[in-house]
Amino acid sequence: MWPYLDKAICKMVRDTTMRIAGQYIGQYKIESIEFETLTLGTMQPTLQGIKVFDTQEDEIIIEPILKWAGNPNIIIAVKAFGIRVTVQLVDLHIFTVPRVILKPLVPTLPCFGKISVSLMEKPHVDFGLKLGGLDLMAIPGLYKIVQIIKEKVAELYLWPKTLEIPIIDDPRAAKKPVGMLYVKVIRAVNLKKMDILGKSDPYVKLKLTGERLQSRKTTVKMSNLNPEWNEVFTFAVKDPNSQVLELLAYDWDKVGTHDKLGMQILPLKYVTAHEPKIFTLELLKTMDPNDPHNKRSRGQIIVELTYNPFKEDDNSVRDYENATEVDKAPEGTPEGGGLLVVIVHEAEDVEGKHHTNPYVTLLFMGEERKTKRVKKNRDPRWEQDFEFMLEKPPVGEKIQVKVLSKGSSFHWHRKEDLGYVDINLSDVVNNKRINEIYHLINSRNGKIHIELQWKT
Repeated sequence: MWPYLDKAICKMVRDTTMRIAGQYIGQYKIESIEFETLTLGTMQPTLQGIKVFDTQEDEIIIEPILKWAGNPNIIIAVKAFGIRVTVQLVDLHIFTVPRVILKPLVPTLPCFGKISVSLMEKPHVDFGLKLGGLDLMAIPGLYKIVQIIKEKVAELYLWPKTLEIPIIDDPRAAKKPVGMLYVKVIRAVNLKKMDILGKSDPYVKLKLTGERLQSRKTTVKMSNLNPEWNEVFTFAVKDPNSQVLELLAYDWDKVGTHDKLGMQILPLKYVTAHEPKIFTLELLKTMDPNDPHNKRSRGQIIVELTYNPFKEDDNSVRDYENATEVDKAPEGTPEGGGLLVVIVHEAEDVEGKHHTNPYVTLLFMGEERKTKRVKKNRDPRWEQDFEFMLEKPPVGEKIQVKVLSKGSSFHWHRKEDLGYVDINLSDVVNNKRINEIYHLINSRNGKIHIELQWKT
């Protein structure tokens, strides 16, 4: 089985790593980063122990303790300053404890519909990098950069985040919304002081695991350690027994990255249907139970959750499903063609060097469209849609989505490029609708939420 796992894991590593590495292309004169060779070799991981949990639910939970000292052949090619060099990864050692959930259990071999994998704690990963006979890890500063990349990769699947692998197409394995969750962020108390003047500018990000949409956010409360929001957010629930609500509190900063004040998670299985319940949650630095930083108080956040499951004959079920369907094209649409609709929802963590007043341009088949400009905002929301009437399906075509910032008329650096992404339109023609969050190229952490529809 190892040769097949080798190929599957390498594909996942390639896709994930390249997505992160793409953020650095264009910076530090880096032109490209790619895997020249990627295989995990012939030595498979060893099982040091295993835990199996009986949850009395329609699932099996396994936590294997894995240790791997492999013989991989991993060569990365980096092109910078017009020069292409290859770097080899050597002496790879990994120790990790993943959580594997097999669910739902079904009466069809292999008797489960999906595998969900997440990491219970950050894995221990150790390796070396060689350029010819030179040990690159000995270069000052490079070791720290490698550690940052390792941390980012590990956090992608740190519990409660999961990697989901569908196994069989059983009706019970398909995940459709079964109810709606209403989250009211009431207030926070005794938050950590982050500013020089002993204050913070807090806001809260909310994310429901298993949902592909971008995180929801409260408004920012300036200079307040005990902010009150009373803001309500709605989520579609697909599995109340396994989904988890993630809450992250941040200190907003005008310049630089936003500092994390604390975080907490709330499994939906603790919420009784149709009964609003208030939770007072202690904010933690991380969800690692062994992290000593969690002993220090970071304040509390108070939220109210209400879960309303759909009834069998509830119209809201059909309303939700119909909301994901694409309407037909209007009358007058060319025969054999269609209407391409591009909806620019919002962006996250976009930042200019001299100003951050972002707007979006769409460049498609020589035609350019623009959104409105949002002043002084690194997390702008536009919610604007644009239509392109086409005589034939845009198979093989691309649309460029670019985020720019525009300063005042008297600003020396009047326009800045905050990042871009090229989207292939073949998928939207085949699927009729795509709703994705894209990492922006030439941006440190920027993302943009774009929805595309093809109406015929």
